[in-house]
Amino acid sequence: MAENHRPPTAFSVILFLLPLFLTAVVHCKTLKRDVKALNEIKSSLGWRVVYSWVGDDPCGDGDLPPWSGVTCLTQGDYRVVTELEVYAVSIVGPFPVAVTNLLDLTRLDLHNNKLTGPIPPQIGRLKRLKVLNLRWNKLQDIIPPEIGELKSLTHLYLSFNNFKGEIPKELADLPELRYLYLHENRLTGRIPPELGTLQHLRHLDVGNNHLVGTIRELIRFEGCFPSLRNLYLNNNYLTGGIPTQIANLSNLEILHLSYNKMTGIVPFGPAHIPRLTYFYLDHNQFTGRIPDAFYKHPFIKEMYIEGNAFRPGVNPIGFHKVLEVSDTEFLF
Repeated sequence: MAENHRPPTAFSVILFLLPLFLTAVVHCKTLKRDVKALNEIKSSLGWRVVYSWVGDDPCGDGDLPPWSGVTCLTQGDYRVVTELEVYAVSIVGPFPVAVTNLLDLTRLDLHNNKLTGPIPPQIGRLKRLKVLNLRWNKLQDIIPPEIGELKSLTHLYLSFNNFKGEIPKELADLPELRYLYLHENRLTGRIPPELGTLQHLRHLDVGNNHLVGTIRELIRFEGCFPSLRNLYLNNNYLTGGIPTQIANLSNLEILHLSYNKMTGIVPFGPAHIPRLTYFYLDHNQFTGRIPDAFYKHPFIKEMYIEGNAFRPGVNPIGFHKVLEVSDTEFLF
């Protein structure tokens, strides 16, 4: 009698294919380019983190886990390194150029170390990078214009270093940029008005540098800074007055102008910014009165005015305390 052949069920097909799939996963190798780059970093720098970097494969091999701070992703037949986060471990020495060979990186976080010297121009090779965090180091020289080649970048943290020279106008070539932190450096010259063309920029902090120029120059392009919420220009050498056109930055919530050399009267313009919440004018050379519209504004919580030449009777709003800038937070 003929045997009764039944077609295979979906479950039996899965059971058949599962060992093949697991074998493929087990034998999925890390791209040699990434293995070589991270082993160069491991061998050339005295990183305190390397005690946990066991084995030769940064993405893990067999029973060995991935290296601490290294995130990998499978792409086709290989694994690639997509994130490198090695911060607050007292890395000493120059920026590790081998990092720029990790071409699939989307996040590079080396903040709060003791890196010195310049950012190498090869940084422009990391075309997929979205987050670059190098704050709280001792990096020097200019900010390389090649950063403008990182078209996917959304967050750029270069604050608390020793960068000098001008802010490169190439940063305006970053169409996805949302957060730009450049404060606490030694930057000079004018703030490039081209930054105003960044459609998604929400936070711009260039405070505590040696910058010159006027706000009028910064916002001279029509429709500039359409998404900007926080603008920190404090502790520089800005001159001139507050232009009425500042009201066109209709999404502003924080406007920080303290400790500059600005002059003139305070116009009505900022009072027309609907959600303006923090407005810092202190330690400039402003004169006259402050329009009543500021005191009737429904959102303003703080307006600091001391250290100016306002007429008697002009009062601040709120109590003056040290502003905790959001550099200590990540607004992802």
